[in-house]
Amino acid sequence: MSRLPRLRFGLIGLGAFGAFCRPHLERLGPVAGHDPAWPGSDSLAEAASRDIVVLAVPVARLAEAARAIAPHLRPGAVVVELCSLKTRPLATLRALLPRHVRVLGLHPLFGPQSARDGIVGLRVVVDPSGGAAARLAARLLHRLGLAVVWMTAEEHDQQMAWVQGLTHLLARLVQGLDMPELPHRTRSFDRLMDALGMVSQDSEALFRTITEENPFMPEVKARLLAGAEALLRAPADQGEDTLAA
Repeated sequence: MSRLPRLRFGLIGLGAFGAFCRPHLERLGPVAGHDPAWPGSDSLAEAASRDIVVLAVPVARLAEAARAIAPHLRPGAVVVELCSLKTRPLATLRALLPRHVRVLGLHPLFGPQSARDGIVGLRVVVDPSGGAAARLAARLLHRLGLAVVWMTAEEHDQQMAWVQGLTHLLARLVQGLDMPELPHRTRSFDRLMDALGMVSQDSEALFRTITEENPFMPEVKARLLAGAEALLRAPADQGEDTLAA
């Protein structure tokens, strides 16, 4: 296998996920990080002129970030988006960025909380439509010990509507139950709470992105609501049938 080239990285967005990503990117090459909320960060021009520019920004700010970096991108650069959605963010970048750059969609299937003990073996979705850029990304991800999952943008959004959307909806529903103190718990209950707790600290913006902007979420919501209504009606319906018999 040929040696990987020496690459320089730009990181746009130094929030929770950007700050989490930075030390891992620094294992691959020098990183210039920019965030307008961090006065001491590198300039936008410096970060956006690197070989690989990673956008660690919410979906709602992606178009703004794309317009900001566009004048500084060098020909042949790879622009990577890490959004929880793929179809719309990729379409946005391809519409707003110059044609002399390559756009790539990645989605780490973990976050700072679920990866607090390390990232080795964790999975990252890579959109194969990125071509050579996607193959380069796969090699870099393997170097970090990550597992690559090849998935088109549409396949990704279809699956994440269930994997992320359903989890976030259930977590928000449970949070709203205002449960009393429960000192005597079963193992299955604890596991349920642990699973929902992994997403309970996510921002409101991320919750809205996952549950409202994924084009496949309406089907998930409809099926969840229909299933819940059928389940809650079932005992009463069965009782009426028994009495009628």
